[in-house]
Amino acid sequence: MAATHTNRVIPLTCSGHTRPVVDIQFSPITAEGKYYLISACKDGNPMLRDGVTGDWIGTFRGHKGAVWNARLSQDANKAVTASADFSAKVWNTLTGEEVHSFSHQHIVRAADFSKDGTRIITGGKEQKIRIFDLYRPDAIPMEAIGHEASIKAVVWDEEHHSILSAGDDSTVRIWDLRTMRERGVIKCAAPVSTMTLSADGTYVSWAAGKTANFWKSDSPIEDVKTFDTKENTSSVSLHPNHTKFVAGSDEDLWVRIYDFNSGEVTEVYKGHHGPIHTVSYSPDGEIYATGSEDGTIRLWQNDPSKPYGLWKKQGEAGSIP
Repeated sequence: MAATHTNRVIPLTCSGHTRPVVDIQFSPITAEGKYYLISACKDGNPMLRDGVTGDWIGTFRGHKGAVWNARLSQDANKAVTASADFSAKVWNTLTGEEVHSFSHQHIVRAADFSKDGTRIITGGKEQKIRIFDLYRPDAIPMEAIGHEASIKAVVWDEEHHSILSAGDDSTVRIWDLRTMRERGVIKCAAPVSTMTLSADGTYVSWAAGKTANFWKSDSPIEDVKTFDTKENTSSVSLHPNHTKFVAGSDEDLWVRIYDFNSGEVTEVYKGHHGPIHTVSYSPDGEIYATGSEDGTIRLWQNDPSKPYGLWKKQGEAGSIP
């Protein structure tokens, strides 16, 4: 039986967006010892924030439609955004300037960087994977075709020379990065809404219907660790130490923490005023972020018994303008 600890964890609220927040991602810890948080929103204005405090750093302005996905490069110096305006844009996070804009024939739902930040991968309504070279932005992109419905998520897995894509055809497809040929297909119980790579690159995690799924990239495709959830799961994120994961649902307002071994719900929290579309653990595992239909991002402390960031003592928090 899950315990509801709403009186124990008070989240920090990050306001600024005017429409539902549909995607968030923490950067890795940079050489300066910091990390950042980027958010994609239906208001078309992706935002960059300090990862620890949630303080607003800047807004990337240039899209003419909803932004469905946003990712930061490993060094957090670049951002890539996927939009309903039929484009994927690359930004300089230090200046906020648009560096590249790559046109597509339909809505772009997902994008990601290569590990060295020199290439991006995109996917969307065209049901097609594209790889663009940022050093040769005018060159014809590499392509891969195989999905039978819209692509909702892409992951660049440099360590295993592969890229992964997932979407409305209820599959996760693994592509060989060197040949762009399909290496394998994982069939899911329902359409895949979100997919991410764990902080250490070990696990690929995705949400599909009422399931949370985790797969080690170096294991056979049939070795997927699947947990059944009572609610429709919109997004999942694995803690860096692989002991638990956080999940959000687009059916209710609750944030749930699950034990990664047993699949049992161990913590349940409420803070948003709308369904939760996206969740993400920080690279140090000290906090996790949630993005909601209510237009806000909330930061939650992993261990409220110790001070971290703006949390000075247990239960103490504030609202970030």
